[in-house]
Amino acid sequence: MEKRAYKERIIYQIYPLSFKDSNNDGYGDLKGIIEKLDYLKDLGIGMIWLSPIYASPLKDNGYDISDYYKINPLFGTMDDFDTLIKEAKKRDIKIVMDLVINHTSDQHLWFQEALKNKDSKYRNYYYFRKGNGKKPPNNWNSAFSGSCWERVPNEENMYYLHLFTKEQPDLNYHNEEVIKEVENILKFYLDKGVAGFRCDVINQIYKTSLDNGKFSLFSRGREHYENQEGNFKILERFRKDVLDNYDDVFLVGETSALTPKIGQEYIDRRALDMFFEFDHAFCKSFKLIPIFKKPFYKPKDLFKPIFKWQKEVSWIGAYLENHDQLRSVSRFGNENKFYKESAKALSLFLLSLKGTIFLYEGEEIGTLNYKNLTYEETNDCMAKNAVDSAMKILHVSKNRAFKWVNNTVNRDHARAPFEWDDSINGGFNDGHKPWLKINEHYKEINVKNEENDANSILNFYKQMIKFRNNSETLKYGNFKEVSSNNYVAKFLRKTDKESLLIVVNLSKKFFKDKKLDESKEILISNYNNHEKNLLKPFEAIIYKIK
Repeated sequence: MEKRAYKERIIYQIYPLSFKDSNNDGYGDLKGIIEKLDYLKDLGIGMIWLSPIYASPLKDNGYDISDYYKINPLFGTMDDFDTLIKEAKKRDIKIVMDLVINHTSDQHLWFQEALKNKDSKYRNYYYFRKGNGKKPPNNWNSAFSGSCWERVPNEENMYYLHLFTKEQPDLNYHNEEVIKEVENILKFYLDKGVAGFRCDVINQIYKTSLDNGKFSLFSRGREHYENQEGNFKILERFRKDVLDNYDDVFLVGETSALTPKIGQEYIDRRALDMFFEFDHAFCKSFKLIPIFKKPFYKPKDLFKPIFKWQKEVSWIGAYLENHDQLRSVSRFGNENKFYKESAKALSLFLLSLKGTIFLYEGEEIGTLNYKNLTYEETNDCMAKNAVDSAMKILHVSKNRAFKWVNNTVNRDHARAPFEWDDSINGGFNDGHKPWLKINEHYKEINVKNEENDANSILNFYKQMIKFRNNSETLKYGNFKEVSSNNYVAKFLRKTDKESLLIVVNLSKKFFKDKKLDESKEILISNYNNHEKNLLKPFEAIIYKIK
């Protein structure tokens, strides 16, 4: 297997708004990230993925970009970004940018010019279409609920397309000039020394047609824009025109509605180097109506989709949480009696998988969901839209709708300011009210406490990351599922020189296994006192097969 930096290094996602506020204005910033580079180096991180730091009105927290060549003043300046790259390089840490090119902000100069002048060339940068009588041009849904068409002010029966919020108009990749604009953006940041891009909703950028979609309660029209042949060709062109001119850079795609066959095609055609799947992200909720939890979840519901992708594609971005998901310990672990054990078990499980490992800020200290977040305190536009939709469609109260949404899809749980210590605002800043409230558990769950506790979740992550960074088997070995039941999974990572058996119990149950320790050497475990041939609740072990 070809050795590449992105295959060997742990990638740590930073949500800049929430990581570290250096100037006490309530918002995390680039100088705050620079302050904490030594922490990330000590953790064992090799790359940092930055959620969007571009100029933006923040209608969707930076995923609505108004200028790709400017840094949002909340985060700092372009000089600060250059300093971040320079300081990270000193510590052998690479920077990965979030590339949002399905849409721009409606405040972007291109879109503003398109609105002002119907004859402007920028009108063809987006999808402007006449309505169908008194209806929008087609029946497509927005991913954030409602129609994905918005009326153009002061123009009779004219609409523009937005697959997400109305403030995020979609770019038109049938236009050659749009493709060239994006290639120039890629070159600009690659010339600065970034190592690659995480590509937001990248398998939706090409709309083959604007025909009506098949009937569906949600995401109607997706057969016309997800994983289209035109999508592959545009990404192949980015590779040929731009990426191939730089050493060891990569693209990782956020790709919904994917099958292993299509995912492998993205890799085989070098359209993407890897991608994120989302099957396991919905394993505790109903995929078509994700605001509802399944009442019958078992750990096998997590193992099964992850193992499917491990077996059927050559490389993948492996993760348990990110800025769009609830906290993994709150979802798949145990917040109470087995809090530390379950957080460590999830760590060992994730860091033993095939692919590039993505950690999200706070995951390494076992950060949990909020306990008492209210609708009024919620910032997430998707969560609020989901509440509105549930109220309209299901005829329930706001309180009932918010309870469903908050427990399943409210992204603010992962966006709470980072807990550095037990001082005011968890050390996120010097006391100014943060943009999103501090998680209630910051007095107990924070970096300072865990650095001073040899048995902490943080120190176990350091141990596991060091183990993986030094293990050719975990970085490049084959994956083979050995067995799994409702609660326990066993899988092999294997090279010609070594075989590692990983055993993970993600339940509160004890399991006896007479052959568990037979002819095996324990290399790492999340329990200090493993009992022979017995798996304790949330126990996870890496064995070397003798």
